[in-house]
Amino acid sequence: MTEAEESERRQKEFAERTQLLMDALDVDEVIAQLLVTEGFASIEEVAFVDLSEISHIEGFDADTAEQIQNRAKEFLENQEAERDAKRRELGVADDMAEIPGITTAMMVALGENGVKTVEDFADCATDELVGWTERKKEKDAEAIRHKGFLDGFELSRTDVEGMIMAARVQAGWITAEDLEPATEEPANGEESPDGGENAPAQS
Repeated sequence: MTEAEESERRQKEFAERTQLLMDALDVDEVIAQLLVTEGFASIEEVAFVDLSEISHIEGFDADTAEQIQNRAKEFLENQEAERDAKRRELGVADDMAEIPGITTAMMVALGENGVKTVEDFADCATDELVGWTERKKEKDAEAIRHKGFLDGFELSRTDVEGMIMAARVQAGWITAEDLEPATEEPANGEESPDGGENAPAQS
């Protein structure tokens, strides 16, 4: 990327973040630009940062900072309510929320792809959720990226694998003990952990 392209990318990112804050917080462009300049890149950051981080911005005071933060929290609450309503409309089960790491936004994305119960989620393959890359056999052919149901949520394969296994425990397919690494039995002649030789392993 050339210096000019990098500059253009930064300007575009700045403009997008400014517009996001203007729309969500119902503030004018100047206030939104001040927030972005101070490093606020999302509504969540505005909503949950220490209030002093906002009030110290030049031209802001404690009352202005509190009002802005309250607007951010209200926006997130409304957004969550809308997502939950969409989730219910899609028929996604309430107990899906009990899977560690699952958010309402994820449940909407899953529901749109037919994953509506804990059992549905437990039956998913990792590639279905995070996507996969298809490598072409032809030389110089570009690889094809296939999107997963949870594309865009910045989840690693390890994250998703853990969520699937947790769903399988919740569904009763396996137990939590099944996920624990097995301990090696002592070899012949070696002392077992309880002090006896070749003591039987506990099941």
